[in-house]
Amino acid sequence: MQLRSRARLLSIGVAALAAIPLTILGPAAASDAASGSTHATARSCATAAPGHAACAALVRTDIVATKTVAPNATPSGYGPSSLQSAYKLPSSTAGSGRTVAIVDAYDDPTAEADLAVYRSQFGLPACTTANGCFKKIDQNGGTSYPAKDGGWGQEISLDIDMVSAVCPNCHILLVEAKSASFADLGASVNRAAATSGVVAISNSYGGSDASDASYGSYYNHPGIAVTASSGDSGYGASYPASSHYVTAVGGTTLSTASNTRGWTETAWSGAGSGCSAYNTALTSASSFGTGCSKRAEADVSAVANPSTGVAVYDSTAYQGYVGWMVFGGTSVSSPIIASVYGLAGNTASIDNNYPYTHSGSLFDVTSGSNGSCSTSQWCTARVGWDGPTGLGTPNGVGAF
Repeated sequence: MQLRSRARLLSIGVAALAAIPLTILGPAAASDAASGSTHATARSCATAAPGHAACAALVRTDIVATKTVAPNATPSGYGPSSLQSAYKLPSSTAGSGRTVAIVDAYDDPTAEADLAVYRSQFGLPACTTANGCFKKIDQNGGTSYPAKDGGWGQEISLDIDMVSAVCPNCHILLVEAKSASFADLGASVNRAAATSGVVAISNSYGGSDASDASYGSYYNHPGIAVTASSGDSGYGASYPASSHYVTAVGGTTLSTASNTRGWTETAWSGAGSGCSAYNTALTSASSFGTGCSKRAEADVSAVANPSTGVAVYDSTAYQGYVGWMVFGGTSVSSPIIASVYGLAGNTASIDNNYPYTHSGSLFDVTSGSNGSCSTSQWCTARVGWDGPTGLGTPNGVGAF
């Protein structure tokens, strides 16, 4: 199995940059049909050996990053107030006493310092090792951290910033796998699940569809919500999102709107979706017409389009990009949904069927597509369940 982290990275400064003409540079270009935009990009990580993860972050090469933000200015990309508004979240009042865990590969040596910059910028309470809010461990539970990796460091910063944005009262546990092998990442999930106080675990990586018979023990943790990114390459099932035991998280394009909600969403063209060839369908999904005989992906979703991405701070330079950046990909949506589970505080008594029995507490996403499929709902948003966005996006915490 070849695994991929689910971050897409847009490196930007603080000025208004929408008018800058884009020139296609470097080895890759990411095009998003929903937004009609094309970005010059380069991959953050090299191709990995079989059985190892390679982060799929795409860094914007046509805009130079900056380390600081001008006085009285805010970074580009959505911050905590926007995400809390879009998803009607009780972020200021809920989450205390709960821990959201992040599992990634390799070490981000500046993770805690960068988190402090993010939280200070947006007026969030400090979350540090000293005050007990933040904890970083290796996959064995100690502090023998693995080798530094700048690409995975960007992923880590994205993940912990999204927990901060959505559940600022939650504690954060970062578990760093010693390598990007599936075994080490899985062992890190088990380590997170064995840590006191953890109510949700986010996994912003994935690979080709695989069997729970081989890997399911890493993700089967009753009483803890385990989320997994559905992918950034459009149609095609991805593991662990295709596991019977996780909440598979798809992606949307999130835009402000002149409506009662104040926001609108469509399916993001890169969001992963599909039917597992191996794993058992969720019991409560049977009445939603997924068209899958086995596990259908995704279950729920949140913002993932890089064109409507989120602000992130990371100072571990990679390929020359450092500072305030904008990220997209389902690496954004997975920690968002894990943190919504943290806000709800129900994980001890529910499982991943719960959103299906409470779909009325989600914003249904009914337009947009991630490609063309033999069964329309696997690729195209519609009323009710569809592959790219699942049942929809959070409307408060009632579905979690």
